Amino acid sequence: MSEIRVDPGDPAALSVHGELNFSTVPALLERGAALLAGGEGPVRLDLGGVTRADSAGLALLIEWLRIARRRRADLEIRNMPEQLRTIARVSGLDGILPTGGTN
Repeated sequence: MSEIRVDPGDPAALSVHGELNFSTVPALLERGAALLAGGEGPVRLDLGGVTRADSAGLALLIEWLRIARRRRADLEIRNMPEQLRTIARVSGLDGILPTGGTN
């Protein structure tokens, strides 16, 4: 099961758990979009709980980034799995993803 969670102590801190693939991305997109659109200020997205990802996962991150930018908020992606980094690099999209390293 894949899910996005809000840190109860910090509504600007989101974490994703499980797989990011073609079967899980639609539900995650909807839930994440609602969380991103409803808040104010910067958002930290922790991907440390992602166990596997494919190109649909990369598309999900780009869409969440677009939603955050539309509301003029910063989105920082943390703990991006190497599998996603590789897909982004091969796709030429690694430069647009705001990764904050492993913190």
